[in-house]
Amino acid sequence: MNWNIPNILTLLRLLAAPSVAIMFLYFNRPLADWFALILFVTAAFTDFVDGYLARAWKQETKFGAMMDPIADKAMVVIALVVITGFSGMNPWILLPAVFIIFREVFVSGLREFLGDTAGTLKVTVLAKWKTTMQMVAIAILFAKGAFEHYLIDRTTGMDVETQTGILSGDIEDLLGLRNLELGLEICWYAGVGALWIAMTLTVLSGADYFRKALPYLRDHA
Repeated sequence: MNWNIPNILTLLRLLAAPSVAIMFLYFNRPLADWFALILFVTAAFTDFVDGYLARAWKQETKFGAMMDPIADKAMVVIALVVITGFSGMNPWILLPAVFIIFREVFVSGLREFLGDTAGTLKVTVLAKWKTTMQMVAIAILFAKGAFEHYLIDRTTGMDVETQTGILSGDIEDLLGLRNLELGLEICWYAGVGALWIAMTLTVLSGADYFRKALPYLRDHA
């Protein structure tokens, strides 16, 4: 392996993938949510940086070509597992998460089976868009979780009547709870909407890869 900066960034992104989940083992929420959000966004940013540097500095390697999609898939799959778990298996998150994870496993299996002919399944523009949309959706949902538990911390100790009065406008909102509640609602719809768009792009790119691999899967008489 060539220890250049693009390869090091790719390796760090791969190590960051399980660390997103580990944050919730060692920190309480919302601190864990914030750490996971910062770690995920930083790692996602390196996905652009390492590819750009590898091309600009002519440091593209076989190691980078292999590890880059693996790191992306690990980040997305592990983050989706965490978000699905904390969402209480909400179907609006569970369904797209299942399709996304299924596609990633399916395409990885295709590439493994094709072996030397796996170059047929080169990364497409559609696949790059689906990865970008996946990461945007996950980042928004992590942010929603962080702000949601921040709201819970701010209202801890309040009785239900006081909370309801503040959110309805009957009691002066000194803590800015109404704006936070509205922000959470926007985050939820934006994150779920982005996740469903990501699922659509994911399914389409998976179907495209399968179409390209189909000639190599036929048995010849």
